[in-house]
Amino acid sequence: MKRRIAAAGSAGPKVRSDCEITLELKSKGGIVFDLTSKVEALYGRSIKELCYEILKSFDIRNADVRINDSGALAFVIAARLEAAIKKLINSDLEYLPEFIKENRYSTTAGRFRFSRLYLPGNTPGLMINAGLHSADAIILDLEDSVSPEKKDEARILVRNALRQVNFYGAERMVRINQGDRGLIDLHFVIPHNVNLILVPKCENHDQIKIIDSEISAIRKKERIRNTVFLMPIIESALGIENSFDIAKASENVVALAIGLEDYTADLGVPRTREGMESLYARTRLVVAAKAAGIQPIDSVFSDVSEMEALKQYVLASRALGFEGMGCIHPRQISVINEGFAPDAQEIEKAKRIVCAFEDATRNGLGVVALGSKMIDPPVVKRAQKTIELAVKLGKLPLQMNK
Repeated sequence: MKRRIAAAGSAGPKVRSDCEITLELKSKGGIVFDLTSKVEALYGRSIKELCYEILKSFDIRNADVRINDSGALAFVIAARLEAAIKKLINSDLEYLPEFIKENRYSTTAGRFRFSRLYLPGNTPGLMINAGLHSADAIILDLEDSVSPEKKDEARILVRNALRQVNFYGAERMVRINQGDRGLIDLHFVIPHNVNLILVPKCENHDQIKIIDSEISAIRKKERIRNTVFLMPIIESALGIENSFDIAKASENVVALAIGLEDYTADLGVPRTREGMESLYARTRLVVAAKAAGIQPIDSVFSDVSEMEALKQYVLASRALGFEGMGCIHPRQISVINEGFAPDAQEIEKAKRIVCAFEDATRNGLGVVALGSKMIDPPVVKRAQKTIELAVKLGKLPLQMNK
């Protein structure tokens, strides 16, 4: 055993809902705890009992355990201790917290995905109440927001969060890493009811096929029934040119997203608020997604202080054909949701089209007309989707969708 001391987690004056655990393996002396916590009087005993149980499950009988706690929940403590253990010993064992019943839900391919809130995968303090912000999806990020030396820790934490954090019905997404590291990520999250995997920096359909195949193998081995959807993120010129092939690479691809920070870097130009440097890429991605019958999703808006600028960006994005975008702060969610939702004028027009279609169907007419204008099937389909969305958002009564 080359290393006998390892640490995992975070501590410090600005850290909350996390802990740093330092583990030192010994040849004798039993388990000795050194706990620093503001809640030690209330929860010190339960923290030590949990750690002792985890150490026992890994057959560790002699160790010094130093815990610097800043209000970590049990699933976080368990993740941090397991990560420290696995830095010291080779083990495929997992210490899995209970799966709360609120997390046993699946989602659908056509689900609305207006807003997706990114959360760093190694920061538990941001995960715990994330579902209360009413984003359509929560993204637990294992890629860019996690430093390379913390990625192994983050996998375990995200796995535990999928089992223990109530996201209140938000679609539970995980952005994996690139290449082989991403394939390892899948084994940590697929068995724990993740709904969708984001595939970063996707440039060709082979990347999707490899990930889709790995997910299928895991689902078969673990006897997982729920479908796991895919959302490739296009972040380069090559990815944009291959976007249709990527969209059609698997029936589990339900959306294409664009990442403009990396895309503009690939072009060698700065990203501007006007966005002319990315207009071709964004329209190309929308057309590819629509041609493949999936959702086009826009990039994040990085200035969290500019709400009016965000609103204008959302309206412009929707005008291009996008059906949602990512967000990096909870305060952006309501602006994004409202911006992609149909307004009163759109809903009223959709109602007239759908009523005209239903009247024509009842009367056995092969042609649908609204006033003096003929209505094509794609227009009816779009109107029906608007009605469905308005009902979902509470802007129309439920019976309007029947």
